[in-house]
Amino acid sequence: MKRLLGLLLAVAALVVSRANAADTKLPNVVLIVSDDHAWTDYSFMGHDQIKTPHLDKLAAQSMTFRRCYVPSSLCCPSLATIITGLHPQQHKVTSNDPPIPMGVKPGEFQKSAAFADGREVMNRHLEAVPTLPRVLGAQGYLSLQTGKWWQGNFKRGGFTHGMTKGLRHGDEGLEIGRKTMQPIFDFISTAKSEQKPFMVWYAPMMPHDPHTPPERLLAKYRDKTPSLHVAKYWAMVEWFDETCGQLLDHLDQQGVADNTIVIYVTDNGWIQNPEAPRYAARSKRSPYDGGLRTPLMVRWSSKIKPQMRDDLVMSLDIMPTLLAAIGQKPTAQMQGLNLLDDNAVKARTTIQGACFTHNAVDLNDPRRNVENRWIIDGDFKLIVPGSNPTEPQRPELFDIKSDPFEKSDLSAQQPEVMKRLTAKLDAWWDPSK
Repeated sequence: MKRLLGLLLAVAALVVSRANAADTKLPNVVLIVSDDHAWTDYSFMGHDQIKTPHLDKLAAQSMTFRRCYVPSSLCCPSLATIITGLHPQQHKVTSNDPPIPMGVKPGEFQKSAAFADGREVMNRHLEAVPTLPRVLGAQGYLSLQTGKWWQGNFKRGGFTHGMTKGLRHGDEGLEIGRKTMQPIFDFISTAKSEQKPFMVWYAPMMPHDPHTPPERLLAKYRDKTPSLHVAKYWAMVEWFDETCGQLLDHLDQQGVADNTIVIYVTDNGWIQNPEAPRYAARSKRSPYDGGLRTPLMVRWSSKIKPQMRDDLVMSLDIMPTLLAAIGQKPTAQMQGLNLLDDNAVKARTTIQGACFTHNAVDLNDPRRNVENRWIIDGDFKLIVPGSNPTEPQRPELFDIKSDPFEKSDLSAQQPEVMKRLTAKLDAWWDPSK
């Protein structure tokens, strides 16, 4: 009898041990980063023409924040923020490219030794701070870089595997999505065979130009708009959506979806110019919501209840959230929140950011590169020009709850709000000091 009791206790202990092991198993991580994609341009966000069935499904399965902001509306600094959890003025990658000499065309400059030297300075800035792949690597993760990657060879970001060898934008990495998804599928197979947790950085140059969607998709939109440029952009969004579906379906097929944290965000917004193959005003590179706002989704099927939320969140929150998920703490420099901490998210009422010059003025001093700073406090959003002012040329104030497309400047009617928000913005970061 004692022997039987001992055997039962041993079996129970083994069951508990296995349950605990399953409970503490490190989650896989998949980051999906859309590129040049307006916050309005999804079916689930209310667009009446664009079809995004796979992202709609992901949104329904996720804790989806409809009011997320990137701190800066330009590709390179925004991506650096996502992978470090730091503002551009903290990690110092504020711009897409190094300072360009007067009178030199961008294409010529990008082939010069000065350009290569400048990019090396930018690469070293990112190497000087913790990145998500490096932190995860210390916990035994394998990590894969695909798509957009500006900071040299993928290994310099801490990835164990990758596609980009080191050229501007991402060289071979830019084939992901547009030409193939196989590198991701092969990597997941490798991680499974080695029984290691994995991280995937899926940041395709989509719907980013060149807008070259398959004709089968373009045909769906040709008669829905008088602008071929708009039709091409809309088709690119649906093409990108299809690739996200392929990735998410593969997680299901490989049996890893339940213990994989999938996070979706956009690097910056885009409003298609109907007259030309480029972006319109108040979108990419601007401090308006057309450039800064994006939905953010967090799916962790075994841990997170799906819900739609309108709390103020930022791409800066991705790093602290993932660190918390693996039992790690953010550094003192990280200003983001753990999105799984409901009380902290609900308590936040203010966020800030800054936009910078496309080509840096000074690679080592972010203060010299500021085009504008912005702050959202409650329903109000203030934009303040910096040392390199573009649009706007003077401070502007909007009530973005009643005026989400920022059509009515309230700065003249609300002097006290202007004063209060300016003080808050300067307390956060004042580049003049």
